[in-house]
Amino acid sequence: MSGLSKLTVLFVEDEEDLREALESAIGDEFTKFIVARDGDDGLKKFKKYKPDIVITDIMMPVMDGLMMAKEIKHISKHTPIIVLSAFSEKERLLEAIDVGIDKYLIKPIDPDELMKTLQLVSKEMLDQSDIVELGFGYQFDKSRRVLVKEGQTIFLTKKELLFISILVKNLGVFVLHEEIKKYVWTNKKVTDSAIRTFIKRVREKTDKEFIKNIPGLGYKINT
Repeated sequence: MSGLSKLTVLFVEDEEDLREALESAIGDEFTKFIVARDGDDGLKKFKKYKPDIVITDIMMPVMDGLMMAKEIKHISKHTPIIVLSAFSEKERLLEAIDVGIDKYLIKPIDPDELMKTLQLVSKEMLDQSDIVELGFGYQFDKSRRVLVKEGQTIFLTKKELLFISILVKNLGVFVLHEEIKKYVWTNKKVTDSAIRTFIKRVREKTDKEFIKNIPGLGYKINT
């Protein structure tokens, strides 16, 4: 399998107009673009068609997107799931951390942004290289877990490397504050002020614009 054209994608959304609009905008890019009207319908179609990637809304009747995602992860834990969410659903997004959601995009959805995310997910599925090319001339070596710029290793503490690792894993999209806390501090109590100081220290070791803050939500690597 190589490229988006060989993928089967399942899109789960209860708003008919949005389903039709997105199918019209990007549906032809894939081998199959399957739509479902709610989580229950989505789960049934997942079992029937076994898609490579799932895109889902959160708030839907009958079965919501997170409940469906949890069921899908029980069936196939490696299937990537992209959640589309309104900013007002931040609390539901926090629940998605434990479900194992792979990517998050905030509504309204730009088809070009979604395609970029799908390309990133596809690359993650296929790319066996240990070297990840980042912005600003940086590379991350996944096997050695080191950040490199122009051949020079950037010295980072264990927690700083964990932070960079989770941003690399979610390259191109934001990582929630709560997900960062859980991954870097393993659920130990840490204040928002301490996190801001921590991020400032990482930026001082890299570039000011290397890590982008999304107010009220989280961080991502600026690619």
